[in-house]
Amino acid sequence: MSGETTLTIIGNLTRDPEIRFLEGGAALCKFAIASTPRRYDAKTNKWADGEPVFMDITAWRDLAEHVADSLSKGDRVIVTGVLKLDRWQTPEGDNRQKMTLTAEEVGPSLKWASAKPVKATRTTPGGVDLDDPWAKASPKRPGRETVGAAAGNAFADEPPF
Repeated sequence: MSGETTLTIIGNLTRDPEIRFLEGGAALCKFAIASTPRRYDAKTNKWADGEPVFMDITAWRDLAEHVADSLSKGDRVIVTGVLKLDRWQTPEGDNRQKMTLTAEEVGPSLKWASAKPVKATRTTPGGVDLDDPWAKASPKRPGRETVGAAAGNAFADEPPF
């Protein structure tokens, strides 16, 4: 969608990512990061912290699972996503709002750490490995339903080799 406000933020996870699976099987992961600017004060010859910025972040589907499997509290990350204004009403009738970020990309910051990326295996909702055309469905994960061709053996033939 054009016209969306895209934001990139760098900071540290304030808590472990929390993942859950919706009724349709889509993964949803929520986490938050804090970003505190620092500046050098030449008068005192010391570094000073600025006002921290806290951002709640939501990741969906495969990205949600990868975040939950890969990151934990304290990890420094780079997140790019679409800025969104969430609005709700409290039980007392007060209107509330806050800015959140729907993540499109999440990665570890390599400024003070190193990482060795491992390519994730692409799978269907039924657990069939898309990178292996002859793979059979893996055991079901809790909260997931197997549907379509992945639910049964769509092809009874063995590989021709």
